[in-house]
Amino acid sequence: MAVNDGGAPFEARLSEIAASTEALLDRLLGPGPAAGERIRPARLLDAMRYASLGGGKRFRPFLVVESAALFAVPRERSLMAAAALECVHCYSLVHDDLPAMDNDDLRRGRPTLHKAFDEATAVLVGDSLLTFAFDILARPETHPDPAIRVALVLGLARAAGLGGMAGGQMLDLAAEGRFAAAAMQLGLPDVEQLQAMKTGALLRYGCVAGAILGGADEHKQIALDRFGAVIGEAFQIADDLLDVEGDAATVGKATGKDAGARKATAVRILGVAQAKKKLFGLIDQAESALTPFGADAALLKSAARFVAERRA
Repeated sequence: MAVNDGGAPFEARLSEIAASTEALLDRLLGPGPAAGERIRPARLLDAMRYASLGGGKRFRPFLVVESAALFAVPRERSLMAAAALECVHCYSLVHDDLPAMDNDDLRRGRPTLHKAFDEATAVLVGDSLLTFAFDILARPETHPDPAIRVALVLGLARAAGLGGMAGGQMLDLAAEGRFAAAAMQLGLPDVEQLQAMKTGALLRYGCVAGAILGGADEHKQIALDRFGAVIGEAFQIADDLLDVEGDAATVGKATGKDAGARKATAVRILGVAQAKKKLFGLIDQAESALTPFGADAALLKSAARFVAERRA
């Protein structure tokens, strides 16, 4: 079992990157229109800011920034890619919470966006944050080389779309029985594929984006891709465990919903004890994947342990 022996430096860096990401998103989502825009409607902008500012640990931006730091990428570039990824993540939460999807009232300890505003605004916020992510990645500020920017755009599109997060959400809805008379009976391989798409794809991209920004060689890009894939699987198992064992006030959203919806999860298939065993095995795999980077990857290893031990 992994043991967390580097929590303090990790927590400090996580907070630092979260603050930097917050400041950048605050600037990018300012009232002044960018070149090519006409105006930024106040209600839509306010709702986008509600969805993306003032909450969350910014774990995905952390993965981008720390992966890029392995290749000495300037922080201002990695933060741009991190902000783009966070926009996609925040959009996914807004749409996930809608009545047609998970129908949640609480997110990060406050009303979900469609409760704070309305459903139509929530749909448009999701649409706008998703497209804004690609706006950010396409800017020369993100990287002066257009080929790098194209690679970042392609990677995020694949992670977020049909064969990634959105496709995983469709598989999840199908597994609940949304489109048939009864819920589907999924085995562990099916659940792992679903979750690798729905949750894991964006986390994996966060690690690969750092390698793209840094012009990593194939060996190191594969190592970060493997790390990201394992972290994504571990993150979802930890999330499912929180749904079973967590407290809503601590987690910041309703718990116990997976069982109520008869969602297919690794915890439901394996049981809590075996799921925890699998989780810590994955953390060991994640740490092993970082071997090519030596001591430089210490904070990413701490991030892996954070995933396993988080309480919210």
